[in-house]
Amino acid sequence: MIKETVLELVGSYGYYALFVSLILGIVGLPIPDEVLMTYCGYLVSTGALDYGVTLASAIGGSVTGITISYWLGLRFGLPLIGRYGKRFGVTPERLERVNQWYDRFGKIVLMVGYFIPGVRHVTALTAGIGKMRYRQFAFWAYLGAVIWSFTFITLGKMLGVHWTRVTSMTHDMMFWVITGIALLAVAYGVHFLYKRRKRT
Repeated sequence: MIKETVLELVGSYGYYALFVSLILGIVGLPIPDEVLMTYCGYLVSTGALDYGVTLASAIGGSVTGITISYWLGLRFGLPLIGRYGKRFGVTPERLERVNQWYDRFGKIVLMVGYFIPGVRHVTALTAGIGKMRYRQFAFWAYLGAVIWSFTFITLGKMLGVHWTRVTSMTHDMMFWVITGIALLAVAYGVHFLYKRRKRT
C-alpha cells in the first residue's frame, strides 16, 4: 500500500515527491527508498524526468533526512529512542548492532549503512548519540548519500522497463557490501597488528 502510494506521488509530483519521500524514509518511516529511486531512474529512461535533477533531488533528500536523524540523536539521545524508537524500527537490538559495527569498522559504517535496509537511519542516530563531530559525520554520511543515490537512480535508468528487478539485485548487492566491509575489517586488523609489532 505504502509502496504504491509513494510511486503514484512520484509519478504525479516528480522531483518534489522524491525529495520529501527520501527525507521521511531515512528518518524512519516505512518507505521503500531503493525501489523509489529505481523507479525514478526508470522515469529518467522514458524521458519523463531529467537525470541530473533527479539525482540532485535524491541526494538532497538523503542528505537532509540523515542530517535530521543525526540531529535527533545529538539533541535528544537515548530517551527519544526508548520512547519512540520502536515506531520507526529503531529497536535496542538494532542500535546495539550498529554500535558494534562502529567499534569494528569505524565511520565507514555511515557510508555503507545506506545499502542495508533498516540500518541507514540508525547509523545517523548512533553518530548523534555518540556526539560524533559534525564534520566527520557529514563527510562519511554525505559521501554515502551520493554513492547510494547514484547507484539506484542509475540502475533504474539502465534497467528501463525491467526496473522491478532491483529487489533481487539489492539482496545481491547487500551480500557484496557486507563482504567488502568484512574484508576491510580484516585488512585493518592485519595493518594494526603489523604496526603494533613494529613498535615493539
